[in-house]
Amino acid sequence: MITIYDIAKRTGYSPTTVSKVFNNYNDVSVKTRGKILDAAKEMGYLPNSHARTLMTKKSWTIGILFNEPSGVGIRHPFFNGVIDSFKKTAEAEGYDLMFISDNIGGKSSSYVEHCRFRSVDGVIVIMADRKDPGLQELLESGIPCFLLDFESSQAGTICSDNINGSFLAVQYLYELGHRQIAHISGGTDTFAGQQRQLGYEMAMGRLKLKKREEYISGGGGFFSVESGYAAMNRLLDLEQPPTAVLAAGDNLALGAVKAIRSRGLQVPEHISVIGFDDIEAAGLVNPALTTIRQNVQEIGSRAAQMLIHSIETVCAPESVVLPVELVIRDSCRAM
Repeated sequence: MITIYDIAKRTGYSPTTVSKVFNNYNDVSVKTRGKILDAAKEMGYLPNSHARTLMTKKSWTIGILFNEPSGVGIRHPFFNGVIDSFKKTAEAEGYDLMFISDNIGGKSSSYVEHCRFRSVDGVIVIMADRKDPGLQELLESGIPCFLLDFESSQAGTICSDNINGSFLAVQYLYELGHRQIAHISGGTDTFAGQQRQLGYEMAMGRLKLKKREEYISGGGGFFSVESGYAAMNRLLDLEQPPTAVLAAGDNLALGAVKAIRSRGLQVPEHISVIGFDDIEAAGLVNPALTTIRQNVQEIGSRAAQMLIHSIETVCAPESVVLPVELVIRDSCRAM
């Protein structure tokens, strides 16, 4: 079995320096760290997790709290991408991941109890429910937490610039000559849905377009294709349907396209549609979906880096907003 002494002999560094690298001490240079990690990889070294836990007083485990009410779970391409990126970054820093729930062995418990039972070092919270009392208990527990698409003064947060994303979408439709622009909302009970609707309303006001309450059609059903289909049908039933639609998520937009076609109409010939997220399917459907792209890889990677930083140091909660971009494809046309 390869030991740190073997790696020390190979690299010429002391066993103490090698040990510091594997236990993430910050007093080792990047160059030295790189040489030691490269040698360890070549030699097939695997650190003894039990010994490392005893020495550092850490479990080297991060909990994932993921409450996604649509039932799609991590199969949803956006969350799948975020978690995959988070996982890669966390594992590169020596951490394992574990899903956290309010159930241990079939018995009801709290998130805090589960975290303490498993001795996790920190928690990434994805799709937090504002009304969940267990979440508030977790944030007040002293366990380092990091939140995705959420507002909190008690933990670090990260999100895309949802408001500006919607603004870019409406502005693009306006430049194409559209004036009757509707919004399929993700709902105001989620942070992303609330922010994207706010961006739509701000853009409509800034461009001096008439605000029509009936042009905001609640998607409900948590950003699903089915809810986008239902919301679009409500818009099509209006006496004066919109000429363009901004959907708060790509799945909502795909549902909208399906509804438009079910009425014998075409996208973009009769109605232009823009989505939000840029999931893989957006570029594969016909017509390819114009959308607002979130940097999924950056969200997951930055979330992992910032959570690990809060685990390993004492720092104030930090909030990060990442830029988005308009991806122009084929689902919109000029009037």
